[in-house]
Amino acid sequence: MEVTRKNFSSVLPEVEKAINEADFLSVDTEFSGLHASNSFHISPLDTPEERYHKLRKGSSDFLVFQVGLCTFCYDKENSTYEAKPFNFYVFPKPYSRAAPDCRFLCQSSSIDFLASQGFDFNKVFKEGIPYLTSMQESELRDFLEERHKQYTQFSSPAFVTPDSGAEAVTTKGPIEIPEEHKEFIEGICNNIQEFLDKEGEESLSLPSCNGFVRKLIYQTVRQRFQSRVHLGAKTNEKKQRLIVVTRIKSEDEMKKKELEKQSTELAELEDAVGFSKVIRLISQSGKLVVGHNMFMDLVHLLHRFCSKLPENYQEFKAMAKCVFPKILDTKLMANTTPCKELLPSSVLGDLLKHIYSPPFKKPEVVIPENFPRYDIDDSNLHEAAYDAYITGICFTGMSSFLGGLQKPPLSYVPPDAPIVKPFTNKLFLMRVADVPYLDLEGDDVLPSRDHVFHITFPKEWKASDLYQLFSPFGNINITWLDDISAYVSLYKRDQSSTVMSTLCKRDARYKILTYELFKNGFKDKESRKRSHAPESTEEEPKKKKPLNVDAPVFVSRSRSVTPPMPEENGNKAEEEKMAADSTSEQQPNEQKMFEVPAW
Repeated sequence: MEVTRKNFSSVLPEVEKAINEADFLSVDTEFSGLHASNSFHISPLDTPEERYHKLRKGSSDFLVFQVGLCTFCYDKENSTYEAKPFNFYVFPKPYSRAAPDCRFLCQSSSIDFLASQGFDFNKVFKEGIPYLTSMQESELRDFLEERHKQYTQFSSPAFVTPDSGAEAVTTKGPIEIPEEHKEFIEGICNNIQEFLDKEGEESLSLPSCNGFVRKLIYQTVRQRFQSRVHLGAKTNEKKQRLIVVTRIKSEDEMKKKELEKQSTELAELEDAVGFSKVIRLISQSGKLVVGHNMFMDLVHLLHRFCSKLPENYQEFKAMAKCVFPKILDTKLMANTTPCKELLPSSVLGDLLKHIYSPPFKKPEVVIPENFPRYDIDDSNLHEAAYDAYITGICFTGMSSFLGGLQKPPLSYVPPDAPIVKPFTNKLFLMRVADVPYLDLEGDDVLPSRDHVFHITFPKEWKASDLYQLFSPFGNINITWLDDISAYVSLYKRDQSSTVMSTLCKRDARYKILTYELFKNGFKDKESRKRSHAPESTEEEPKKKKPLNVDAPVFVSRSRSVTPPMPEENGNKAEEEKMAADSTSEQQPNEQKMFEVPAW
């Protein structure tokens, strides 16, 4: 079901009912961009904390254009799921001059991609549902309450323009009317007097003018006409601010008119909260929220519709767990034994096709009549509601497959089943081979990276120079950071202990640090920068948590390969791609496979 600003209020009760009746929910989002700059590209050697900080930067710079929500309710009698997909167009349109005026970036590649998929940008900008975070709503509500108190002080010498926004200034006593505005203000007063002298029309719209002149009008009209008229503000179709004059017959009518106006303003604020209400309903339900490769979706949903993302990584975990108590990433399920061995690809569109084929069993899903019917093909991909819909199908398909492996087999696997819990509140980390997942409930698994070294070198160096430098230690992976630095990973881990002693004093043109020393030095530098503390000359590396072999670790789907030695004239862009691909491959027996236990 397509939901825009025009039908959001009428559809919201149906959304609430669907959420409350659902067994689980699935979500997806579409953005205005992914990476704010080249320096924030994701790396195969990112830790979960580093990846969070990179995605946090993107969520601050880019907007969510579309949010898909699909609710799934299991019908035990017919052994089918009822799915209700909602496709929300969202845009932070400021509802008043006091509301936040959001600035954002667009990434041309992302916009081009969405356009190629038939995305309707006009619908986003013209009909997108507004939204406010809880903090923004609270600040605007306080502002309105304070302004409403000022409105009722008609006998006070203070003069406040009701449409002056958050930066309204209360002045004691009337403002002296400049000579150039006297004729215009006098003409306005004459028009109002003529309006009052004639019977019939109940209101009069004054010509549009700037904020200062509007303030002069409010001041002069209240002085001259006292309680005979009520002044209000409105915005016309061309976004021009107008003053509307309404005749008043008594003090009681004036109070009633003012209360109506205040009610209207509060209702407008309630409408401006917009799509954030849907996120609050999802949060309050406590239902399992399913997404595919959903780390980025999660940070955008939290930042845009809940609260500004914290700088502290642990605070982010606590925030995510508070807003969405239970989440599940189908990308992680697809890359975990035993599903991993049976699924050639975990890309969402490909995953759906494999779920419809043996040994998986196609889930029976029905969609009510008032919702769109989706053809299961690639034509609907990247519409947020459709992606959320097929994400939910993939979850039910893989859950059902795992249930069939139990003794006795489970005909239905509920979202809170023990067999699902190992995947709950863990997020897949894209292109990171040795960190299985980000754990929202506990400490992350941090493997040893003693075989990784940070090197800085002259700008003219190419991949071939690094291969030649490290040739005594066997084949390597190169992860480019910029034109003068990179990570080098050894395939032969047993050679790691001799690298520093062999290479450190060979050539002054380059500098090599162990991965741990470089990371701890970088963290210390950032910490000193934030605290403005003097820089220490000693760097004391911290001990990282070793890989827990008893933890439910996930294994990458590729086999170990030995990369070919590049030619002397290889360029960095090609080598960067090769490094990213080869780093995502894992040597056999390096991690313990996660086997799904039987209950």
